[in-house]
Amino acid sequence: MDVPLWFAVVVVGVLGVKLIRPPLWLVLVLLLGGYLLADSLLAPVIDTAVK
Repeated sequence: MDVPLWFAVVVVGVLGVKLIRPPLWLVLVLLLGGYLLADSLLAPVIDTAVK
């Protein structure tokens, strides 16, 4: 069964927020930080480290 990555990330995110109940500001900081890192000069380094 093939599941799209975006769907898996959404499911894990929703379950994490429901089960762990982090503050909303922390969720927003992590989302914004991830978005900014993905579009930065560090993106190739992160990509190599993840793979």
